[in-house]
Amino acid sequence: MENDNPVNIEATRTSLTIVELIHELDGAGVTELAEHLDRPKSTVHDHLRTLYDLEYVVKVGGNYRVSTKFLQLGEYERENLPVYEIAKPELDNLAEQTGDHANLMIEEHAKGVYIYKRTGTDAARLDTYPGFRTPLHSTAMGKAILSEMPDERIHEIVDKVGLPEVTPHTITDRDQLFEEIETIREQGHAIDREERAEGIQCVAAPVNADGTDRLAAVSVSSLVSKMHGDRLTEEMPELVKRTANKIEVALNYS
Repeated sequence: MENDNPVNIEATRTSLTIVELIHELDGAGVTELAEHLDRPKSTVHDHLRTLYDLEYVVKVGGNYRVSTKFLQLGEYERENLPVYEIAKPELDNLAEQTGDHANLMIEEHAKGVYIYKRTGTDAARLDTYPGFRTPLHSTAMGKAILSEMPDERIHEIVDKVGLPEVTPHTITDRDQLFEEIETIREQGHAIDREERAEGIQCVAAPVNADGTDRLAAVSVSSLVSKMHGDRLTEEMPELVKRTANKIEVALNYS
């Protein structure tokens, strides 16, 4: 039920901001949280006590940490995404075949969310994980997802989240982004040239489920030293597009 009471809305916002800050700080105490939020310690303590009673945070030593209750909620939602269930074995095969990272992303609240990652036997270490959120324009999967949207929706997303520079290679110009999206639409795949993580290149393809699921994309990411030349522009795009097509067919006929 909706509630227009601004006090309640602000209280909810504060509690969730505290949860996110605990995550960003990798655990924190009342004093540190109060300093970051510029709020009285008593106010922060009250929010933490409520979050603790509801089991959304735990206390380890003198610090609060986010509890695994979020894992319970998020994992339940992930398991109920049709694209996750169908894509998982295909991405396992893709990681085994390439030796690199095979990934699945969906769009949520104008951001890209990693839903699944399978690490191949020869993969570089990456900072991504299921639940990791990133601007859509900064990854191959995100750009592939954008290519499936009407231009009006893309403009709305850029107006909302901007085009932040994640690395020196990230696209930060709106016109340049639209030029790239048009290329992606024509060729059916997207390439990330160190746009989210320096030293890493990625090839992705959109998963078009004909409206049966959220917009999604799959990709393979690898070190620049491995992902270059024909492997970047020909071999990997065909492999990733073939994987995306298998997922699409299974989604549309399941």
